Formats: sequence, C-alpha cells, structure tokens
Amino acid sequence: MELVLNILKILLSTICIFAVIASKLKLSNWWIRVFDFPRIQLLIMATLAVALYVFPYLSFEALNITGFLMVVFSWFYQARKIFPYTLMAKKEVKKDKKASPENEIGILVSNVLTPNRHVEKLIQLVEKKKPNLVLTLESDKWWESQLEVIEKDYKYQVKIPLDNLYGMHLYSNLELENTKVHYLVEDDIPSIHSSVILPSGKAIQIHCIHPEPPSPTESDTSLSRDAELLIVGENVKDPGLPTLVFGDLNDVAWSRTTRLFQKISGLLDPRKGRGFFNTYNAKYFLFRWPLDHIFHTEDFLLREIKRLPSISSDHFPIYIKLKLKPDNDQDDKKEALEEDEKNWKEDTIGKAKPKILTI
Repeated sequence: MELVLNILKILLSTICIFAVIASKLKLSNWWIRVFDFPRIQLLIMATLAVALYVFPYLSFEALNITGFLMVVFSWFYQARKIFPYTLMAKKEVKKDKKASPENEIGILVSNVLTPNRHVEKLIQLVEKKKPNLVLTLESDKWWESQLEVIEKDYKYQVKIPLDNLYGMHLYSNLELENTKVHYLVEDDIPSIHSSVILPSGKAIQIHCIHPEPPSPTESDTSLSRDAELLIVGENVKDPGLPTLVFGDLNDVAWSRTTRLFQKISGLLDPRKGRGFFNTYNAKYFLFRWPLDHIFHTEDFLLREIKRLPSISSDHFPIYIKLKLKPDNDQDDKKEALEEDEKNWKEDTIGKAKPKILTI
C-alpha cells in the first residue's frame, strides 16, 4: 500500500510541478499551452499530492521535504490563477437589478458541435431566453437550414456556413450596421464585426470570434489563436462605441494570452467574483473549463449571466444580459504593458503573419 501511495505521490507531484514550469515558458507548442486549461484540476491534484506527503506512514526524508515544498508552491500558483473567478474574489462588473429594456442587450453564445443533430434543444433555449443576439459556432449548412425557424424573430443575419468546424452564424433582432466578415489570421477562420443599434437608438460595437486552438488535431501551436486575440485586443483598446467581444476563444480566462488581451483592451470580465461558468467539456464533468467568453467595455452593467443546459454539444451555451449605462462609475481597467509583454505581443503577431491588422 505504501509503495502504491508513493508512486501516486510522485506522479501527481511531477505533473503539478511540470504544469507550473510549462506555464512560465513563453512557448506556443500545444503540449506546453495545454497546461493553461486545467488549472482547477491541477489545484485538486496538488491538494491530493500535499495530502500524500503528510500521510502518517510516509517518511520525511530530504527529497520528500523538497518535493513537498515544490507541490505546495504549485498549489498556491494554481490557486492564485483561478482565485479571481471564485465567489470570494472582488466582482469586476457591477450588477444592476433595475431593468431598462431600451438600453439592454441579451446575448446567447453556443458552440453547437457540427455533427450534433439536437438543434431543437438550442431552439428551445432561444425561445425561452429570447436573446437579442444568437451566435452559433461550428455551424454548417445543415445547422443554417435547421435554424431558419428562428429567422422570423431575427431579421438581421450574418451566415458563414463552413464544414471545417469554424462556421459562424449571427442572428439579431436588433439592427446591424457596418457589418464585416474578416479572416484575421487564417484563410478559413472567420470573425464577425458589426455595430448593433439598441432600442434606444444608441449604437454598440460587437466582435464575434472563434480562433483555432492549440491541439494535436488542429494546430501544433497556439500562435494563430494568440495572434487573433491580441489583434482584436489592439483594435478595441480605444473604442469609439461601447464594445463587446464574445465567442468561443479556445482559451481560458486565466491564460497569459487572455489576461494580456484584457490588459491591452481594458475589457471587463463579468465572471470575475461570480464563478467559473465552465462551458467545456459538457460531456465530461471532470474535464471542464471556461472556453466561451463575453468581454465588454466599462460602459455596461450586468443584469444576468448564466450557463445554460446542454444541447448535446461538447460546449454548454452561455447567456448574458447587459445594460448600457455610459455614466456608470466603474473603473477604466486599461493598464500599461510591461516591456516583455509588448515584445511578446509584437513577436506573436509577427510570427502569425496575419491577413488583417486593423478591423
């Protein structure tokens, strides 16, 4: 029994320590960047490893003390990364209980999973939540035809059906203006950029994105994803209008890239202080993290945010309702980049050789 526990302790310790080292490396290889995702799981593993070190039947030799201290460090490292998304942390976006329908916008984001055929589940959620905007990701021609039933309520549409897992459809019951479809980094990965006119007549800017993830089946590196996020961040840092960026970012909120995206853009994350809102993987409870995001400028207050029930995709849909209030007293979150952050941003965008730099 002691041998088994020691082997388990060594295995957990190795994973936890390597995960910290990988996080500190400024490499884009998928097998390095993959450790950005499961920080909740890594924290649990570090907790188990610490418990095994203090198990009464195990000896405290010099090697054990060294390993114990390294695992404790990894525990604090992972805890620090995810703490802003716990209920104990300060909320980044204030909530407003007072309705103002003419200045509110509801958004439903759903990565539908291309081969998924349970479109009725998504339609039911749309009918129940009645969002102003519906963004589907991984939607192809089949999904486009099946969603024609909602078009009577959503007269403004942007349709990009693709069979490569990067199709994108935007449905809106609010007027869209100056709508553009860009392929920022990759020739076959689109993004949607548009102005939305609220019932009050005020305009807001939206950016819908779904960059390519680092994985052995899609991209060997995170370069394409990182560059797209940083390009969008650069373009929205001095917005002329209240701005929203949302979609499946194929990145977690606590990664270096997304944190730098927030730092560049000054956009706020309404999940901070409210929970993780893990949208992936809907099929495996133990392997979940937040991949679908909605960021916004300080011009908005939160009315509602909720992860919605499964539609048989590998992603849960997420819904948010925001209230436009330009004179609110939230702080401007823009921060000056440090020199190494500037260098990493410029190097990442340069290596990706983007098609478009200005949206």
